[in-house]
Amino acid sequence: MGNSALKAHLETAQKTGVFQLTGKGLTEFPEDLQKLASNLRTIDLSNNKIELLPPLIGKFSFLKSLALNNNKLTALPEELCKLKKLETLHLNGNHLRQLPAAFGQLSALKTLSLSGNQLRTVPTQLSGLRHLDVVDLSKNQIQNVPDTVGELQAIELNLNQNQISQISVQISHCPRLKVLRLEENCLELSMLPQSILSDSQISLLAVEGNLFEIKKLRELEGYDKVCVLFCFGFFSFSKKETPGEVLTQNTKHLCW
Repeated sequence: MGNSALKAHLETAQKTGVFQLTGKGLTEFPEDLQKLASNLRTIDLSNNKIELLPPLIGKFSFLKSLALNNNKLTALPEELCKLKKLETLHLNGNHLRQLPAAFGQLSALKTLSLSGNQLRTVPTQLSGLRHLDVVDLSKNQIQNVPDTVGELQAIELNLNQNQISQISVQISHCPRLKVLRLEENCLELSMLPQSILSDSQISLLAVEGNLFEIKKLRELEGYDKVCVLFCFGFFSFSKKETPGEVLTQNTKHLCW
């Protein structure tokens, strides 16, 4: 990309607070962006070939949204954790194996998307994020969900398409977790904590594509407290209801 084109994008960003430069084959984070460190609220550099996020990212103290989907990142700098106003972080389709130790300092973070990376476990740092609403860890290499997950504050946790064979019973203690997605993993029925059904806040559980038949869930304690749903597109309804009927509040739903 020529200097004149980059300059034009920088001028626009100075006025709007948004810098978007996607699919341009960039191999480096544009250093000239630091001139706008106090202006920018949104940076989107998705679909490029960036291998390194430089320490200067820590200078963007007013940044609320950062997207670097589909790049070649293998690690994140500790300086990223200085972004106290960051609410949305999208890093799908990179090569990340872990998060910075200080990641829990991103105190304003609400949405975190790390789908399609190389994570092997649910990062313990996420437990310190008190305003986190949505976490997407799908399409990684996660094999187990550790005890620290019980401190996760998220409302929705997506763990689809991993290699999960073990889940800590502590997941039932997540105070705000309503949606848990575990489709296409390596779970035996015996490894799915029964307390997810009988003693949790979870209202939507997706487990299709594991090592058990969905109908076997009837054998789990707490199944009688679950409203079994059949999900078609955007519509969900129970065996005793039509799609137009309203579901009872606080009823647990099992989607297949």
